[in-house]
Amino acid sequence: MGKSRARRFRRAPPAPSGPEQGDPEEEPAAELLEKLQHPSAEVREYACASISKLLQQKHVIPAFLQRDVVRCLGPMLLDHSLAVRETAAGALRNLSACGGFEVCDDMVTKDVMTPLVALLKECSTGLDANQISPKKCREMNKNYIEDIANEAINLLWNVCECNSTAVSIFTKEGCLEAVLHYMKKFSTNVDLAISVANCLQAVTEDNPDLLSSFNASAQQVLETVMLCPETTMKHVLLRTLIAGTIWNIKDTIPPGSLGSMVNAILKIFSESLAIDAGETIIRMNEAEKNRLKLAAEAETEENMSDVIDNCAVSEDDDMEEIPKGKVRREHDISDLLPSDKWELKEVTALLMAQQTALEIIVNMCCSEDPSDDEWEELSSSDESDLFMENSYNEGSGLLMSPLCLSDEVHSAFLNNLIPKKILEKTAFPNSVALDICMHNPSWKPLIKKLNTVQCRALTCLHSILLVSDVDCLGGASALQSLAQHLSQLVFSKTELPEDTDFLEAITSALRALLQTMASKNISQCMTPEQLLALCEAGIHSSNASVRVNVVSILGISGSVLAKLQDTAETLKMIGKFLLEVAMKESSLVVAGEALDALFDVFADGKEAEKAAVQMKLLPALKEFQPVFKLRMRKEGKEQCSTDQLCVLDNVKMNLRRFIAYQETLGKNPT
Repeated sequence: MGKSRARRFRRAPPAPSGPEQGDPEEEPAAELLEKLQHPSAEVREYACASISKLLQQKHVIPAFLQRDVVRCLGPMLLDHSLAVRETAAGALRNLSACGGFEVCDDMVTKDVMTPLVALLKECSTGLDANQISPKKCREMNKNYIEDIANEAINLLWNVCECNSTAVSIFTKEGCLEAVLHYMKKFSTNVDLAISVANCLQAVTEDNPDLLSSFNASAQQVLETVMLCPETTMKHVLLRTLIAGTIWNIKDTIPPGSLGSMVNAILKIFSESLAIDAGETIIRMNEAEKNRLKLAAEAETEENMSDVIDNCAVSEDDDMEEIPKGKVRREHDISDLLPSDKWELKEVTALLMAQQTALEIIVNMCCSEDPSDDEWEELSSSDESDLFMENSYNEGSGLLMSPLCLSDEVHSAFLNNLIPKKILEKTAFPNSVALDICMHNPSWKPLIKKLNTVQCRALTCLHSILLVSDVDCLGGASALQSLAQHLSQLVFSKTELPEDTDFLEAITSALRALLQTMASKNISQCMTPEQLLALCEAGIHSSNASVRVNVVSILGISGSVLAKLQDTAETLKMIGKFLLEVAMKESSLVVAGEALDALFDVFADGKEAEKAAVQMKLLPALKEFQPVFKLRMRKEGKEQCSTDQLCVLDNVKMNLRRFIAYQETLGKNPT
């Protein structure tokens, strides 16, 4: 039913703070909330920390919401105790991260932004250590101000990602100046800077009201971070996020500087994508093993030393006094703090950087989210001066560039070899790295992140194919090489993939590629048997987009086969598959796509006519026509958007026309 649309990505909200917990010994929500009013700061801190731990479990969130947890914790953000402020901010962060959009909306409605904005501004004012009173910094083995700010910024990021009112408050209250002040700490606190950068990406997306606040001074802060020479993976992530923010505020950049700005952004993305994540996992895992080995050896030596010292103590000596500062408080929360796994954090930062870069590139390809008509116009453009230098198999990668971007972006896109690196990321993750992750519980979550990067790369490829002129893609050989690459991703393993995200990404890319190849009569590398196998797997997916893609792929391939000799049997298999989908599919949109694909396959050609007669297509469609009309009346408004209903109306009209066309063929057999 027309071309597939390019997908825009929004930033995913941050994860909850603190390590994941099993079921703790739960105290009732009411009792913990009551302890927030206790005169002892330690008790309030313990209550906040306990609530924070519990809120990581979604099933307990309703109990806290019923007791107005937001209004109870909100004032704690401005508590006299810095430790209480930090744990309260962490609890609200976890509530926003684990509760989802509805909870974030409720938090904004319950006015969480008032104390949060006040806290952010107060922390910004007292960010430098010499501005913090000694009384408040009684335990300066940590920087409370920066740690509080980090929790608060993550909370702000969550609610702004989910709620437009929060973004408006951020803009109107002048929060940008405060968060940029935190960003200046990037050289000494990269974690805080990353939190700020994530938040900035959220609040700058589609927010023209904020653009005027990005004066020369604000832009200078961002530019300084972009030029940071540090090579850690956290700094790679930081630069990638800042590059995304600068893309969001590109309208504030003078026209004369646009080219250099875009080139700088894409250079950062290119550097991020050039890093081999699999090799990084292998290297970092080895580094972790060495660190733990050295730590174990040092601990053994220390224990031996303690034994020797203890043996020298007389048996009748008094018991040694517990050292000052080592007394364990009744409500000690040290077990809530995550252990230092810097190697794992480095790999996680790299994968997040690569995912972010790929998502922003997708958005750059469709920055204005054009309509279907505009997509058609962009796809048929013959005015582009883009080019292809080498095919994928020749090692240089497809050098493609989106037509909807300016000349500056075209040039930077190619100069930084972005498409080549996108293609590299579409490959399956390194098997050795996967094995490391599989056998290390703390590293196992990286598998999902590796797969996400692959899916984002495939979505990037899909976007590029949608808006690129065929002649600029390197001709038939380059497209066939790409088709071979994608088919290998699908069929290289003994079983067809079942992962929903991967299926959506790979079928979207294949759909766009096959449509491009069909439009230029380029022979397709995938056999009908392979296509049917893929579609059999995809049609059972719970994701409607996957099902739409596979029936569209069959329609495209079938229409090509209809022009060839001796394909009637294959066309009959395709036709039966599509007809069954149209009749039995639960989604009206997918059923409509299947009908549309049928029209394409049997629109013309001797082989198509022969297959249609053999499978009795005409009587089947005549019998199904009133059923489809009835479904549209009953289910259309409930299931479909206005745009989808318009498309389905066209399908209904085309069904009537197609039946009339088939009847004409029956009256005038050739």
